[in-house]
Amino acid sequence: MRCKGDLPQKVCAVCGRPFSWRRKWAACWDEVRSCSERCRRTRRN
Repeated sequence: MRCKGDLPQKVCAVCGRPFSWRRKWAACWDEVRSCSERCRRTRRN
């Protein structure tokens, strides 16, 4: 089991804030670019 501090992090391409790995992104972590659904929707417009 990992501590939250040991999880990989990325910087959001839209808002520039750091975000951590989530279990739902386990299969596609390399493809994740935005930290949230809101940032993802904002990027497309």
